[in-house]
Amino acid sequence: MKIIILGAGQVGRTAAYHLAREAANEVTVVDVNDELLRDLQDRLDIRTLVGSGTQPSVLEAAGARDADIFIALTNSDEVNMVACQISWSLFNKDSTRIARIRSADFTKHTKLFSHEDRAFAVDVPISPEQLVTEHVVALIKYPGALQVLDFADGRIRLVGVKALQGGALVGQQLKQLPTHIEGRDARVAAIYRGGHSIKPEGETVIEHGDEVFFIAAREDIRLVMNEMQRLEDPVRRVVIAGGGNIGFRLAQTLEVNHQVKLIERDPRRARRVSEQLSNTIVLSGDAADEELLLEENIDSADAFVAVTNAEEANILSAMLAKRLGCHKVMALINRPAYAELMQSGSIDIALSPQQVTIGSLLAHVRRGDVVRVHSLRHGAAEALEVIVHGVQGEGRVIGKRIENIPLPEGTTIAAIARGDQVLIAHHDTVIQRDDHVILFLTDRRHVEAVERLFDVPRRHAR
Repeated sequence: MKIIILGAGQVGRTAAYHLAREAANEVTVVDVNDELLRDLQDRLDIRTLVGSGTQPSVLEAAGARDADIFIALTNSDEVNMVACQISWSLFNKDSTRIARIRSADFTKHTKLFSHEDRAFAVDVPISPEQLVTEHVVALIKYPGALQVLDFADGRIRLVGVKALQGGALVGQQLKQLPTHIEGRDARVAAIYRGGHSIKPEGETVIEHGDEVFFIAAREDIRLVMNEMQRLEDPVRRVVIAGGGNIGFRLAQTLEVNHQVKLIERDPRRARRVSEQLSNTIVLSGDAADEELLLEENIDSADAFVAVTNAEEANILSAMLAKRLGCHKVMALINRPAYAELMQSGSIDIALSPQQVTIGSLLAHVRRGDVVRVHSLRHGAAEALEVIVHGVQGEGRVIGKRIENIPLPEGTTIAAIARGDQVLIAHHDTVIQRDDHVILFLTDRRHVEAVERLFDVPRRHAR
C-alpha cells in the first residue's frame, strides 16, 4: 500500500513509525523541514521529500497520482485541508484522504467534509485534541483505569487496570472470575507482569502489581474492576492546567457534572476561556506555582490534568500536584520515552496524543473490514474490531469454534458483537458472518497474520 504522510511533527513521525514497520507499506513523508526528514530517514525505511504539501508539484513528486492513502498531519488545519483538496482535484480520486483538524470551529461544521456537499475532499477528519479529551473523560469516569477503549459503538469496552491488594480476584486464579461475577461475563485478554506479557489461562494467578486488560459489556465494567482493585470514589473535583484546545474542551465536557478549575498562564487566553465556559473557575497563573496550588486546595482535588503545550511544564506541575496531595495526576507528554519513564514514577497516567491518535489512522490502513483500532502499551500491542465477511465454507473463521481457529501467538479473540448481542468469547464460541470480532494482540507484529486469517480483500477507500 502506497501511503503519503504530510508533516513530520510528533503525530506524523508516530504515524510513519507505525506504518513503515509493516512490510506491505511504502511510506513517503513530506515536510518543509529537511532536518526533521533526515532524522526520520535515518531511523526508518521510508522515502522523504522536502517541500510544501500545498504545492501540486511537490505532491506529484511524492507520488500522489497512485497513492492509496493520503494523510495530512501538519500543525495547520488549513494546510491539511488544502492539501487533501489538491490531492483529490489533480491526482487520485480513489485514494483515502485523512486530515488532522485541530480547530473545533471546523469539525463542528460536518458539511465541510460530508461526501454529499463537502467543501474539502477530506474523507476522515481526525482531531488529536478531541481524541485526547475523550480519553481523559473516560479515565475520569472510571477512576483506577489506565486505559478505557470502546468497541461496537461503545457497547463493549476494553479496560486496562493495575491489580492491587484489596481486589477480590488478586491472589486467586483466573478461573474463579465467573463465580465472583455470577450472572455476568467478562474476559481477561492480556496480563503484563514486570513489563512482560503473560498468557491468561484458567490457572493463572493474578498478582499485586499486574497490569490486566479485560473486556466486558459497558454496564459490567465497574463490577470487573472491583475484582482487580478496590473501587475508588467517583471523581468530583478536577483541576486542569492549560487553557488550550485540549484544556478548554476538557473543561467544557466535565463542568456539567464536576467541579472544575482551570489554570491558564496567559491572562488574555484565561479571560477568553472564562467567557466561553459556564461553570468552570478559570485562574490566571502558573500551574507549577506551589503557592497557587495550595491556595486552590490541590490536596482535596480528585484529579489534576496537565495539558499545556509544554510537556516539561506538564510533568513538573503534575509531580508537584501529586506531592501536595492530589489523589490522581495525569500529564500530556509527547515523547514516548518520557511518557514511559514518568508513568512508572510519580505521575499516574501519561497521556500520549500520538498513541491515542494512531488508532484512528490504522483503522483505515488495515486490510479487511477493520472498523476500530487501538494502539496499546506504546505501540507494542494492538486491539482490533473486525467485521467478518463471506459465507460458511470460505475462509478460516466463519462457522469455526474459536478453539479451532489458528490464531497467532499472543492473539486473543476477546468478544463478539452480534446484532444487538454482546458475547464474551470462549473456546466453544462459533464465529458467524457479519460478527464484529474484537481481538487483542500482545505483539502487533502479528497484525498481518491476523489480516490474512480473516481473509478479506484490502480496501483502499471507505
